[in-house]
Amino acid sequence: MKIPYGESNFKKIITQGFLYIDKTSFIETLEQNGSYNILLRPRRFGKTLFLSTLRSYYDIRCKDEFESLFGQLVIGQRPTPLKNSYQILAFDFSGIETSSEEDIRRGFNRRVETALKKFLRRYGYPLETDRIIEKQTSPADKIDYFFTVLEEANIYLLIDEYDHFANAILGESLELFSAIVGKGGFVRAFYEVIKTATMEGIVDRLLITGVTSITLDSMTSGFNIGDNITYHQDFNQAMGFTAQETEEMIQPFVEVCELNQQEVMQTLANWYNGYRFSSRAEEKIFNPDMVLYFLRSFDSVECRWPERMLDDNIASDYGKIMRLFGIGDREGNFAILEELLVNGEIIGHHKGRLDLDTHKPFERDDFISLLLYMGFITINDTVLADLRYRVPNYVIEQLYYRYFKTEIELRSQVTLDNGRLKEAVRQLALHDNITPLLEEIRKVLALFSNRDFMRMDEKHIKAVILTLLYQSEVYFIRSEAEVNKRYPDILLLERKPIAVRYQFLFELKFSKKKEGDKGLEAKRAEGIAQIRAYQELADIRRLPKLQSYLLLTDGIEIEAIAV
Repeated sequence: MKIPYGESNFKKIITQGFLYIDKTSFIETLEQNGSYNILLRPRRFGKTLFLSTLRSYYDIRCKDEFESLFGQLVIGQRPTPLKNSYQILAFDFSGIETSSEEDIRRGFNRRVETALKKFLRRYGYPLETDRIIEKQTSPADKIDYFFTVLEEANIYLLIDEYDHFANAILGESLELFSAIVGKGGFVRAFYEVIKTATMEGIVDRLLITGVTSITLDSMTSGFNIGDNITYHQDFNQAMGFTAQETEEMIQPFVEVCELNQQEVMQTLANWYNGYRFSSRAEEKIFNPDMVLYFLRSFDSVECRWPERMLDDNIASDYGKIMRLFGIGDREGNFAILEELLVNGEIIGHHKGRLDLDTHKPFERDDFISLLLYMGFITINDTVLADLRYRVPNYVIEQLYYRYFKTEIELRSQVTLDNGRLKEAVRQLALHDNITPLLEEIRKVLALFSNRDFMRMDEKHIKAVILTLLYQSEVYFIRSEAEVNKRYPDILLLERKPIAVRYQFLFELKFSKKKEGDKGLEAKRAEGIAQIRAYQELADIRRLPKLQSYLLLTDGIEIEAIAV
């Protein structure tokens, strides 16, 4: 099996025998929805491959290849009348240098000019048109002249990563973002020309992909023709893998290595599944890049799992987007993150438009909507007129806790030593030595008592402990996971391929200092009783090498009682 990890060229994947999950049924759905669409998804979610598929399907130059490319696919068995009927104009705005406004302008200008030239050469237009386009100084002027030359053309316009450079600068400077995207900005002027071309019939169809709607929202009057289908139920599965598709992909590995398919699927679901893009959708979606990373990294010869379940590229990409947490009220945004980690969920309302007008506050629901677009939260269910959001999977949870540690350090003006944290977890895993971990927890609790930037209660203390544990990749960490309809506070479970000598169950109890020794003793008895009840559960009893501890704290001191 050739795994197309990092491959986004549809024609290459099909002709060179790579694994391909057929998403072509959504071509007809897209056609039926309308002519001008915007489909946004988190980073590395298959957007570029989807556009590449559309390009091969609609390009008049690919007519002779239709059977070889699509014959075995759903759309090949039932093609639409519009197949191979367009000239394709495609822009990709990823990778533009964002150090300064001039760098952005130059990079955007170059991407526009290159795409226009490729189009003209592909479809046999006179070379003199190239030279005239080169002389135009702005992206808007270049594409305006281009459309003048192509008055009789029938164009399908595809724009990939339309907001990539804008998101990069948004986390640094709202003023710079507004200058290039807002009224009078060169990006807005470019899209105004495209809007005119749709009205004149030169651009017959359009699909834009990216991560968030902020860029388009910020130039609404300049470009308000697109239907944002991001959260339409019909497109919930257009990108990413369903459980059935994922199960089919892992089947060869399961058979060769004689694995338990249900256990493998559960592991992949914990790490990579959980995305729901419509409150009406019944099925959650796996992140495709993460699944393909796992398949590529799995050693089917020795039947060894990947050393790391988190792709470094994913961590890097999401780390950059984390800068968007600084938009608007940073303290309010941190409070939302804190609520999400402490309670495991947040309740809010997704806004159809994110307004970055500097005269208006960037409110709670704006930030929640931004997190939803980025894939940092996902729709879980409805609560009256609002939605309940959760962290989609373990990968995103891990990234959150890393960011949370950064915020703790920033606010307390100290550095928590990752080396010491990893050593503390190592001592747990190999020697059942919890003392180093307790020392690290005490350090952070002392910071909180001196700088009251977090409320001090049991849930917040648990968030601190999880933040420290998540800095190591030794264990699969479960917080309040359901076990036979009971919910232990923290489980540290062995994760393949890392072998540990001990697994752990932690139950946390907090007693305020004013409650005195009697309060502590009552919490001690309560916690020990809970742990003993957990130890009788069938799923807990099946866990090998399990050690159980009650973590008892008054918010300053903490002790561990083995049970």
